Amino acid sequence: MLKRWAMVAAAGGVLAGCTTMAADGHSTSSPTAETVTVAVGPCFGFCPVYQVSVAPDGMLRFVGERHTTVIGERTKTIGAAASQALIRDLAPYRPATGSETQVACTATVSDTSSYTVTWESRDGGKTVATVQDHCPGGPGQSLGALLRTLPTRLGIADWAKQVTRPGVSRG
Repeated sequence: MLKRWAMVAAAGGVLAGCTTMAADGHSTSSPTAETVTVAVGPCFGFCPVYQVSVAPDGMLRFVGERHTTVIGERTKTIGAAASQALIRDLAPYRPATGSETQVACTATVSDTSSYTVTWESRDGGKTVATVQDHCPGGPGQSLGALLRTLPTRLGIADWAKQVTRPGVSRG
């Protein structure tokens, strides 16, 4: 019996050794345990401005800010599998934990929307990547293409659809 407990304790020690530690000594979050928020920023015209957050359990939160069909907050469930698939697809663009980066683009396009992708761990730590939409080349091109699919992929296309309202300025 004592031998069995010793084996269980040893196995626990081995598993504890699998915890990843950041340079500052804090454990890093598993990317699949993070909430991902994509903020779509304004452009020179009437581009939709909104944020969409996806939690690891599949809960989605949409906040339409400007030039979207829905202004304000909406929530829905997309399921954990869809959430994890999105996190996997964004993984190649995720910078080092706790850092912020501009995703490389071969040329700057100044009059299009920007995307800010934020991975937030359960302890509140944030990792951020920003990219300008319609980047003509480099990693920013493929990330922008992926992010443009989100409204359809996440089932929020009707909420995020571009709408021009009287009296609302551009940008």
